[in-house]
Amino acid sequence: ESTYDGIYSHGTGRVARFVDYIKKGWVDVKAEPSLEKDFGAIRIYNGNMGPGILNAIFGADEAMKLASQYGIGMVGLKNTTHWMRGGTYGLYAARHGYIAIMWTNTESVMPPWGAKECRLGNNPFVIAVPGAEGKEPMMLDMAISQYAYGKLAMLRLAGKKLPFPGGFDENGNLTDDPGTIEKTRRMLPIGYWKGSSFSFMLD
Repeated sequence: ESTYDGIYSHGTGRVARFVDYIKKGWVDVKAEPSLEKDFGAIRIYNGNMGPGILNAIFGADEAMKLASQYGIGMVGLKNTTHWMRGGTYGLYAARHGYIAIMWTNTESVMPPWGAKECRLGNNPFVIAVPGAEGKEPMMLDMAISQYAYGKLAMLRLAGKKLPFPGGFDENGNLTDDPGTIEKTRRMLPIGYWKGSSFSFMLD
């Protein structure tokens, strides 16, 4: 679906990586979420390192059930794996008539503003709102860095530069070269220090 929608950075190109994660034991394909805490409209689940896509769909379904019962539903899901394209689950909820606000954290791949070492996740953030009758939802699906790592890889493999600077080179200078940013792992956060703070709080 992600590839079909033109989101090639999080589509079929990720299948090989997912298979590698399974081989390394980082994903338990048989795992299912288990309930750890129940506060009525709020529930906390353990994803037990199951496939992030399945865990995310489960979390969205549970949140919608809670919202139908309580007017709002909040689901926390820990110990899960890469959910691939975050917008998938925002659209999923919005197409069922729910407003969705979703995010996840990632491994540390971005330095805090003014620092050199990676301490922050490039944490995707999603807001989706149902459309008018017969219309598609409106959605914001964004990484906290200027460009997602998948986008950097796509442009590097295509031999292209970024349309705007997306990170820093080894000398601390802004660059539009995706390969250099992948090498230094010093991505530029959206909004500079504001994006850095946003990522910190999402973590």
